[in-house]
Amino acid sequence: MVETANHQHPQGPPPAPLQPLGGARGPLFAPNEQFQHLQYCIHSNPRWVETFILGFQHYIVMLGTTVLIASILVPKMGGSHGDEARVIQTLLFMAGLNTLVQTMIGTRLPTVMSASFAYVIPVLAIINDISDETFTSEHQRFLHTMRTIQGSLIVSSFVNIVLGFSKAWGRLTRLFSPVVLVPVICVVGLGLFQRGFPQVANCVWIGLPMLIILVITQYLKRIIPMSHVILERYGLLICIGIVWAFAAILTVAGAYNHVKEATKQSCRTDRSFLMSSAPWIKIPYPFQWGTPIFRASHVFGMLGAALVTSAESTGTFFAASRLAGATPPPSHVLNRSIGIQGLGTLLEGIFGSVVGTTASVENVGLLGLTHIGSRRVVQISTSFMIFFSIFGKFGAFFASIPLPIFAAIYCVLFGFVAAVGISFMQFANPNSLRNHYVLGLSLFLGISIPQYFVMNTDMNTGHGPIRTGGGWI
Repeated sequence: MVETANHQHPQGPPPAPLQPLGGARGPLFAPNEQFQHLQYCIHSNPRWVETFILGFQHYIVMLGTTVLIASILVPKMGGSHGDEARVIQTLLFMAGLNTLVQTMIGTRLPTVMSASFAYVIPVLAIINDISDETFTSEHQRFLHTMRTIQGSLIVSSFVNIVLGFSKAWGRLTRLFSPVVLVPVICVVGLGLFQRGFPQVANCVWIGLPMLIILVITQYLKRIIPMSHVILERYGLLICIGIVWAFAAILTVAGAYNHVKEATKQSCRTDRSFLMSSAPWIKIPYPFQWGTPIFRASHVFGMLGAALVTSAESTGTFFAASRLAGATPPPSHVLNRSIGIQGLGTLLEGIFGSVVGTTASVENVGLLGLTHIGSRRVVQISTSFMIFFSIFGKFGAFFASIPLPIFAAIYCVLFGFVAAVGISFMQFANPNSLRNHYVLGLSLFLGISIPQYFVMNTDMNTGHGPIRTGGGWI
């Protein structure tokens, strides 16, 4: 029998809607393609004075990684403080050129292209391999090592060039669904945890106050509405100035006179020796260290690092697109950007940089911290990179900022980028157990596997956990 329309149903109050999880704690928000709190997006620009101050802030943020890489590698190569200053100048000069090209021709996103940590282990392996050779002086050993690194960088650059301009990388990135982007971007931020609090702990006297003040400024801008704009846009520079001055006072007062030498190196403001050793004017030029040396056994490690930077830059580009209010980069843009990144690494090898280039994660985090995703701001920052790379004494002044101050900044900025990666989950099904499986496995292994190699790699020699007769492995 068919039920008729006249059939009477018992009347009663409609069922109460189910209370969502956490509904008592606040409202629910619908997914948004773009962040709603950006004050300037990729095509809108602040006033020129603000643009230059914000550009200088981007320069300061990327400077920490540059100085850290040079301070790790150059002494192991036999270089002096003067050599370290010249390496920093070269890295800054190439970062300025690569950033300008990437923002004008590549992705055209507000991303800074700076020195990559992915190349540190291969470079350490080269340094260790050359350490057995005999040289007339430490400076000669430094020059020979630099020429060998140059040759390896030149060859490895063709990995990015081929992947990009052959359109192979774009075909791969077409498979990047939101579920894939979450671990890609999260690991880009979280995978750099060793440059965060472990470096802060090298000098808790200045690293910890810097981290605390950075967090407090985020609350002060809400408590004091008049200071909201200043603390939001320039709070990072204000914090650096306060803690840097505090570090200088502690240095002059003799607070570090009876501590370990490693602590002095991290805490004192007069331990970099860059001001006294940097030249007043020095323009980096091609093959400034000599003719590159090509050795097959040294190239393989660099090839792996070049492949890593392709994935690292891709995740950073997607994070930058969200923080700049831009659409996600399509495959043809990623092809072009990775190819241009390869050309940048080629120039790094020609000009004599100690490592290759990648998209700077910390500078992308700064876009979110300041709520300003303007491309012009990043392009203006290249003028500071190039200027301070040529006029070495001025650049050395800012390069002498103690590294724990930068490490405290990275604790905030790297975490910001990782959080942006999590935000991509709103475009996927958060209740799918399959998605949970993919995310959990990718995030855990993405952090756990590199940690295995870090724990089993001798940072002094570059030897990893694989023990074979072939050094290239």
